[in-house]
Amino acid sequence: MKILIIRFSSIGDIILTTPVVRCIKKQLGAEVHYLVKKSFANVLQNNPYIDKFHFFETWDDTLIKTLKAEKFDKIIDLHKNIRSKRVIVALDIPALSFDKLNVQKWFMTALKINFLPKLHLVDRYFKALEKLGIQNDDKGLDYFVDPENEFRVKSYIREAGLISQSGYIAMAIGSAQRTKVPPLEIYTKIINQLQIPVVLLGGPGDSFFGNQIVGELPQKTIINVAGNFKLGESVAFIKNAQCLITPDTGLMHAGAAVGTPIIVLWGNTIPEFGMHPYFAGKNTEMYFNQEVKDLACRPCSKIGYKHCPKKHFNCMVKQDVVSIIRNTEILISQRQKNLN
Repeated sequence: MKILIIRFSSIGDIILTTPVVRCIKKQLGAEVHYLVKKSFANVLQNNPYIDKFHFFETWDDTLIKTLKAEKFDKIIDLHKNIRSKRVIVALDIPALSFDKLNVQKWFMTALKINFLPKLHLVDRYFKALEKLGIQNDDKGLDYFVDPENEFRVKSYIREAGLISQSGYIAMAIGSAQRTKVPPLEIYTKIINQLQIPVVLLGGPGDSFFGNQIVGELPQKTIINVAGNFKLGESVAFIKNAQCLITPDTGLMHAGAAVGTPIIVLWGNTIPEFGMHPYFAGKNTEMYFNQEVKDLACRPCSKIGYKHCPKKHFNCMVKQDVVSIIRNTEILISQRQKNLN
């Protein structure tokens, strides 16, 4: 059997497809192809369960000819948008997809009426694949860190003096949607109360924000590597950290994939959308959801905005820093016990 999986973007969404990729490969013994935007293919780098990649940027008849020549038996559409449907129609091959819950999400964001099922997106994927006889192996997400990236990061950690009994905390400071990211004052309040060093992670656009955080706390050991390392190296930083503090971003899912305990700072989105951390065995003791409950305006969007529509940004400004610190200490203590 030859199967094409479609997920064009983005980091976190692609990571969430990896249990499906693994189970299809191992349970069906299928030849697995993956259609993705080339700029996101590095998320799946070194994944042993993918036999071949195909890259989608804009609609291209050459790509369709290439895909037709592969003679796929089945398409699994894990993006489910106009572009993926267009590919399915062009190939004229049986396809399976999943329920994106757009209606339920609209009721939740617009009217604050919760019709959302208590089911993670990964489990919704597997529910859609029942016809193929695929079952969730409960081994969680996959992210295969390149050994060279990990060696490079470990060398950097040693040179920075971060290898000690206490280690360091990884902190993600970026997102494509700013209403998912805490403001400067929340980051500084958290870091000021942490007792171990912090490594700030993000893309090139987050470097300036990282420098602002460092500048606010000259007395603390903070290393801003945002924009200086590629995605795979950032994940290596997370893998070797005691804990990850992150908004609802792709690095959150990367953290779950490499087994690092997580504190999630929820802003305009909510865990009920079904994209909270997904650990092996569905272990809920590996993370804490930190969110400001009972806000009449939350959630305001299933994705996010550049600025708070209400201009107060209470979903992040009112985060309970005391609770965040306490839960971070709990996760670090648990991790150290498990390592011992």
